[in-house]
Amino acid sequence: MKVYNRDDILRLLPHRDPFLWVDTIEIIKRGEEGIGYKNITRDMDFFRGHFPGNPIMPGVLQIEAMAQTAGCIVNEFLQDGPERPTQVFFMSIDKVKFRQMVVPDCQLRMYAKKVKSHGKVYVFEAEAFVGDKLVSEATFSALVS
Repeated sequence: MKVYNRDDILRLLPHRDPFLWVDTIEIIKRGEEGIGYKNITRDMDFFRGHFPGNPIMPGVLQIEAMAQTAGCIVNEFLQDGPERPTQVFFMSIDKVKFRQMVVPDCQLRMYAKKVKSHGKVYVFEAEAFVGDKLVSEATFSALVS
């Protein structure tokens, strides 16, 4: 297992603050599966409006965090190839379920596993956890270019 820190992730993904949703990542199987981590802190800007007095992390950001985890897995694998990828674009998002609320002062742990790939199109299944509780899940496809 290889662990990548924030500086490594900045080399793997084109995302930057405030839209970088992975702090560290563990590559379990190169090009296939990994676990991303994001510390959810009270000072994150979206908490001011979603929802004041009862802050909840938006589900769409949970999906983005899972997708960025998958993007790291793919880009880490492809970075040594002849055409190093620069962008990962959503093509579809399916089977989305939100099971628990994600609130400030927790760590979101995203597990992503490649289901299949064809050329530059990758399909991943992903789950997000807080502690041992499943909070969200999705299947998505993306084009890597």
